[in-house]
Amino acid sequence: MHERTRPRPINLWLYLGIPLVTAVALILLELTSVDMDVANLFFDPAAGQFIGRHSYVLENVLHDGVKQVVILLGLLALLTFAVSFFWKRLFGWRRELGCLVLALGLSTAFVTPLKKVTQVQCPWSLTQFGGKETYSKLLEARPATDKPGLCWPGGHAATGFCLFALFFALRDRRPRLARVALGVALVAGSVLSVGRMMQGAHFLSHNVWTAVFCWLIGLGSYYLVLYRRRRVEAPAVEASVA
Repeated sequence: MHERTRPRPINLWLYLGIPLVTAVALILLELTSVDMDVANLFFDPAAGQFIGRHSYVLENVLHDGVKQVVILLGLLALLTFAVSFFWKRLFGWRRELGCLVLALGLSTAFVTPLKKVTQVQCPWSLTQFGGKETYSKLLEARPATDKPGLCWPGGHAATGFCLFALFFALRDRRPRLARVALGVALVAGSVLSVGRMMQGAHFLSHNVWTAVFCWLIGLGSYYLVLYRRRRVEAPAVEASVA
């Protein structure tokens, strides 16, 4: 018999409430100049560019290098999930691996379609920062342009925040390791977000929205693949033991 693990209770006020409150706060942020104020902190008026615009570390290490590592992680998760159908030692982890693959895939796949729909400009493209495009907030109409923006939500932030998937995949079986994964996801997503803000690629809100989306995707994947399934299976397993 394969190992069955009871799902740990979910506090929806915490798991769902915090991201929803954050989303409301982000919408209210549209009424302020916070995004522009934070972007100005990373802009050098004398040089006419963002302080990290041509940084080797930010572009080659934090942008390209980290992205390749996460892609490798995703491929490894997919391969391990496929192997779990044939290798008995992985049978008991098949659902966790499936949840991981699903959450990682969706957390990185949702970005590009939303960018194309919203057409939000990057800070470095705006007239305020030496570019040619007109600034508009997320919920405002887009000014006419020959080069629609592709900057909302933050794509590279998803490279870090997609690791929320590890937290949910490990949540029931390895709670301590899951908490470590949660910390890694938060730190990685935050560092990558700040790095791109220093380059002028995104506003603060772009990256926070990404964190909200990635968390909700991870939570939804966990609920569908692991939580609901185990909640249904638990009585059946107990009955067979009795």
